[in-house]
Order: sequence, then C-alpha cells, then structure tokens
Amino acid sequence: MRTGIGYDVHRLVAGRKLVLGGTVIPYEKGLLGHSDADVLVHAVCDALLGAAGLGDIGLHFPDTDPKYKGISSLTLLTQTNAMVREQGLTIRNIDTIIFAEAPKIGPYRKSMQENLAAAVNVDPGCVNIKATTTEGLGIIGKGEGIGAMCVVLLE
Repeated sequence: MRTGIGYDVHRLVAGRKLVLGGTVIPYEKGLLGHSDADVLVHAVCDALLGAAGLGDIGLHFPDTDPKYKGISSLTLLTQTNAMVREQGLTIRNIDTIIFAEAPKIGPYRKSMQENLAAAVNVDPGCVNIKATTTEGLGIIGKGEGIGAMCVVLLE
C-alpha cells in the first residue's frame, strides 16, 4: 500500500470559467492558470504522482510548455493515471477537500465525483469530495482564491 498527498491553490480572477473537478461552476470569477487551473484535479494528480514516486504535476506537465495551455485538467489526470498504472499500482481510494468561501460546492459534488472516477477508471464510490471554508482567513477566506487537498491510497 502507498499513500500520497497533493495540494494546489490558484487565484480567482474575472474573465475565466470556474472549473473544479472537471465541472464548470457558474460564478463571477474563475481560477487563473496555464491549464484550466482546476485545483481539485491538480491536487489529485500530485497525490497520485507522489504515491507512485513519480514526482509532481509540474515535472510532467510544466506550465512553460505551450501544449498544456488551456488543457482540461481531466486530460492531465487521465495521463497521470496511465503513469501510475504503468508502475503496477491500482487506485484504492481518493479523498479530497476543496477550500473555498464561495461558491457552494454541494450542488456540484456528484458531477465532480463522477468526472474524477471516470478519468482514473474507478468506481465513483472510491472518490470522496468534501468542501470547507477558511472562516474568512487568508487569501481563500477573502475570496481571492480556491485551494484543494487530496490523499490517495494505491496498492
């Protein structure tokens, strides 16, 4: 058994779509980044890569490479899953948490769960998504960004 942890945070800005867990969420701001800036998926990628001993998302999908400009993070997750499976490892579970003051995550949780599960070819029951605020503290609490963490178990 191998565990991995991932974390990501991006700034919220006007003029971008908000994508979390591969789901577009109606909101006045979106996350700034080279790809679609999906912090939830990025945290999952880092957790998987860490558990497999394969470095991190920046190593495999650098933001200096134009081919990743605007790419769906679910595509990166599918490629990450292939790397993990090439190591002979199988995902047993993915446990995530989103840190955001707004928008409310609950209405989109099931869609995110299904998107992540499909990208890594596991049953949606193996993917858990939680959300919390930071009680107004820090850049997330001020509504300037959104973050996510993930823990995975591989066998």
